[in-house]
Amino acid sequence: MPEKETLERAKEDEREGKAPSTQAGEFVREEIEHVREGKHGARSTKQAIAIGLSKARRAGVELSPPEKGSKKTRKQAARDLRKGKSKSKKKSAKRSRATSRALKREGRSAASKTALSRQARSAAHKRSAASRSQSAKKAARTRKKRT
Repeated sequence: MPEKETLERAKEDEREGKAPSTQAGEFVREEIEHVREGKHGARSTKQAIAIGLSKARRAGVELSPPEKGSKKTRKQAARDLRKGKSKSKKKSAKRSRATSRALKREGRSAASKTALSRQARSAAHKRSAASRSQSAKKAARTRKKRT
């Protein structure tokens, strides 16, 4: 279950008309913080990000499943989206406990600055120069004005 503060920040982003990926970023940030403070670990930075995105979808963020990625990943993302739209039933305590125990056995280095930097660089490297340039221009255009 995401923290109340994270849900509020995501809702605020939605009210401001920000993209679903921006709203989901709040959940990813929360997950990285959880790993850093030792609440649980993650096998890789990618896993920590995936957990955050899943939480975002289940919290009702309209984040579409990835076009790229395995069939299993796309299916799970679609399931998370449906779960976010429906009035969800009670979580299975046994499954929840098993998941958190498994994550606690994982390392904490996935949320280090170097690991996050490495992940960002590799993700950017997979995109074309035009795509990166377009994102940068959009970021400059939609940046919040200082008052």
